[in-house]
This record gives sequence, structure tokens and C-alpha cells, in this order.
Amino acid sequence: MSYNFKFGALLRYQDEIVQGVLLTLQLSIVTMICGLVIGLLVAAAAGSPHKALRVPARIYVEAIRNTPLLVQLFIVFFGFPSIGIKLDANTAALIALSINMGAYGAEILRAGFESVRRSQIEAGRSLGLTAGQTFRHVVLFQAVKAIYPALASQFVLIMLATCVVSSIGVTELFHQAAFIDSRTYRSFEAYTLITLAYLVLTLGFRAFFSAVYWAVFVRRPRR
Repeated sequence: MSYNFKFGALLRYQDEIVQGVLLTLQLSIVTMICGLVIGLLVAAAAGSPHKALRVPARIYVEAIRNTPLLVQLFIVFFGFPSIGIKLDANTAALIALSINMGAYGAEILRAGFESVRRSQIEAGRSLGLTAGQTFRHVVLFQAVKAIYPALASQFVLIMLATCVVSSIGVTELFHQAAFIDSRTYRSFEAYTLITLAYLVLTLGFRAFFSAVYWAVFVRRPRR
């Protein structure tokens, strides 16, 4: 059985593809920022000596990490209106992705801060550094270096996971592939093109994050 490949039929939809790429990047970047803010708060609560903060934080992390992102997305987009909270598709997608990222971010941040040996913190305090100075000069750099690879990988995973939000009508990259397919009936070409777009984005960001790691953590000048 022969098949005539016609990738040229997709050229007229280059604007839709660019729009999809830009929205995918926007969702990924904003989700990463919001997720890290949530994760930092949750990590702090999870490490709190107060049970009223620690227990809800742990429940949140376990509940999000052990349920599908698609279900979380549907709860936000379809479930929230039942309790009077109506959100447009883009906002619902951003909230669901950020909540999901927050749980993973909390565990990554917690592991990073715990990787710094207690003896180094105590040495900093014994030298007369305040708690803030100890965190800034002793803990922060080591913790960020430890978690940087995990955060970089998490960004790539979030970027790939944005394809899920097409199920509620968000016009990101995967949604645009379905749109092009519905207009051209060239399923193989449409989804192959989108696959290559995701591949280029993923490899590009991995190379960028590797370069940043080398510049910041490997070539960092000694003081």
C-alpha cells in the first residue's frame, strides 16, 4: 500500500503552528514560575514543626503526585463551575499545571535544602552569620546546584505535558496539530511535524540548561 506524503499541504498553516509553539512556551514558563512559588511554600510547610502546616502540605503533595494531570485539569475546568468558579480554558490550564508542578517542585526543593549538611549550617552560624546570611552564603548555592538538573528536567516534562490541555480547547501546539489534521486530512504529516517541533524544543532547552549549568556551577570563579 503506497502513501503520498504531502508536507507542503501544511505550509498554509504556519501561523497556527507558530501560535501553538508560543502558547506552549508561555504555559510552560509561567507554570514553572508559579509552580516553584507554590513548591517553595509547600516545602516550607512540609518541614514545619507545626502539624497544622506539615500534614496538609504532605497530603497535597501525595494527592497531586499520585493522581493523573488530566483528572486534575478536568476538576479545575469542569468541576470548579459547579461551585461557582468559572474559568476560561487558558486560565484553567495554567492553574491545573501550576498546582501539579507545585507538588513536584516542593519535593525537589525539599530534597535540595536537605542535601546541605547540617554541619555546614552550624559552622556558618558559629562564624557569626545570621540565619539569613547563612542561607544566602552557605545553603542557597549548594541547594540550587543540587536541584538544578531536576528542575531543568521538570521544565521539559511540563512543556511536554502541556499537550494535555488541548482536551479543554487550549490552542497550544498539539491542539493546532489536531486542527490542521481536521482541515487537511493529512494526519501523518500533521502529527509528524508537531512531533519534530516538540523534539526541537526539548533538545533546544536541554542544551540551553546544560550551558547554563556549565557557566554558573562548573566555571563559577572561586572566591
